[in-house]
Amino acid sequence: MKVTVDIPEKDLKDIMRFTGEKKKGPAIARLVADSLMLKRRLELSEEVMSGKFRVEFPHWEAMQKLDSENPWAK
Repeated sequence: MKVTVDIPEKDLKDIMRFTGEKKKGPAIARLVADSLMLKRRLELSEEVMSGKFRVEFPHWEAMQKLDSENPWAK
């Protein structure tokens, strides 16, 4: 989808510098994608921290014990 936006030249230079893109369009697209990824990560981490979303690791304790007993792991 194409969208027309007004972005100050100073901000556009920063966007291109931060994304590493040489062209304006790809730089803006990458910035948007990166920003969305960060927002999604924040949203997921907030769900995990609040207890709304939970991840089970059934063999975690057993693996921790094996790691602590392994002389090569240190």
